[in-house]
Amino acid sequence: MNVSKKVVLIGHFGVGKSSLLRRFVENTFSESYQVTIGVHIMKKKVSIAGKGDVTLIVWDVEGADDFTKYRPSYMLGASAFIYVFDLTREATFKDLTSNLGLLNDKFPKTPVHIIGNKVDLVDKEMIPSVLKEHNIEHTYLSSAKSGENVELLFENLTAQLI
Repeated sequence: MNVSKKVVLIGHFGVGKSSLLRRFVENTFSESYQVTIGVHIMKKKVSIAGKGDVTLIVWDVEGADDFTKYRPSYMLGASAFIYVFDLTREATFKDLTSNLGLLNDKFPKTPVHIIGNKVDLVDKEMIPSVLKEHNIEHTYLSSAKSGENVELLFENLTAQLI
């Protein structure tokens, strides 16, 4: 089996969506920040043992603080969404529940994976209390810089899609 699946990365400006994508596809990281304008698309083949290969076509959509501003054309046809927030900036996850509600209303059958990025920049002992305070569950904690949990996220997402 060799199929293609569209995955859309969404989240606020500067949460590390592009860095996560580069880490996943190219296994690289850059300290320089470049804003994504519109959408940047990359793809990578992922092999799931016993199930075959899946080509993930990942759409890195420009950041938006207001989720009603996302262009519907970027979202259409998505097999899954990855909602990225920045563990160092509360503003990027304080509206997580309402944003996920909006996403679920428009795409009720599309799975959403939540990832807290920049785990290398925070005190790991404080993370559970911060997530609990904001009612954030079922979250991957990652670092695009170190690569922590990036492959795991995409492998688990891919396995769910087949």
